Amino acid sequence: MTDTPKAPIVTALLRDGNRILLVHRSPRKRWYPDLWDMPGGHVEPGERPTAALVREIHEERPGRHPPAADGPPAGAIGHPASMIGDTSVVEDDLDRIEAAFAGTPLAGLPIGHGPSGTVLVTDIDPGSLHEAWQAADALVPVLGRLPFLVTDDFDDTIRIQPEPAPSPPEPELRAFAEAAATSEPWAAYRDHNEDDQVGEGEIEFYTHGTGGIDLTNLVSDVPLPAPVPALERALYDRLLTDADLHARVHDRVRVIAQTEYWYTPDSVMLLLTPTTDVRTSAYWVDFYGALTREYQQKLAEILAQWRDRWDARLVAAWGTMLQFQVGCRPSPGDDAWTAAGQLKALAPNLPLSRWEVAVALSSGDAWFVHNRP
Repeated sequence: MTDTPKAPIVTALLRDGNRILLVHRSPRKRWYPDLWDMPGGHVEPGERPTAALVREIHEERPGRHPPAADGPPAGAIGHPASMIGDTSVVEDDLDRIEAAFAGTPLAGLPIGHGPSGTVLVTDIDPGSLHEAWQAADALVPVLGRLPFLVTDDFDDTIRIQPEPAPSPPEPELRAFAEAAATSEPWAAYRDHNEDDQVGEGEIEFYTHGTGGIDLTNLVSDVPLPAPVPALERALYDRLLTDADLHARVHDRVRVIAQTEYWYTPDSVMLLLTPTTDVRTSAYWVDFYGALTREYQQKLAEILAQWRDRWDARLVAAWGTMLQFQVGCRPSPGDDAWTAAGQLKALAPNLPLSRWEVAVALSSGDAWFVHNRP
């Protein structure tokens, strides 16, 4: 009696941060019915394992975009980290990335190897930089690469390389992310203006703000001298109770939480990092406010905290500037006050008071960080 040949099987662990995609097996399955499992299935005769995995995931998640040529379908949660039952691994090669760009604002743009295991896409229209980033961000589950925009306006060393440069060793990246997770970024990043006291004759400097609306009467009963945070928080809380006055202030400051406030360089490139982990992606972020490895790790933790709390995603890193798309606006009150304080701490060159920033953040979907010499 001969053994029945075993059909090869491919499965994948698809992850997006701390989320893992599972599929539910039918109760009518012969083997392991009515259980949760990783996506995958049998490899058809003559079919490549990678193609089989793409087909199976697409079949198990109907209604999504068609699969890319050699990768999982657009819109899938996560990316193939391993294939159990076959030793093949889905590689993020340039051809597959280029194929995934089809039908997006990134289609047809020059693409090549970037520094330290990254991929660079050049010639992005500066007038459509947000749309280009959004297209790449939507493809993270397919490509397994977190994107952000960069420029060579200030650094002409950022260019497509003729040969791929290796990524940092996995133990180094793991140590970087672990150090970031245990760091205390807000002990290092602080708005030092909040150490000041507001004395007699100085209050109007804080209560007019950049909008030029006199709010002195709102805090006329606050005893002076007073710490700057105490005075500004009292002003902000009382402003929230006056809808008409709040609307006037909001109209003056709302632009700082909109993409219109963003910086637009002459030359825009997209950098695709070789990771889906937010903390690890900071390894490749060039930011004046994080010039040492220690501060890079603190910045990494900030990126992770902001993603977790406000779904703030890094869109661009221009050296002295960072730009974020925000998916969950801070609620007026404590939430907006906390967000404003952290933004001011990371962006000491943002020319607004904390209470003004708090007013703007509750209605905007874009953050701007400016930290320069």
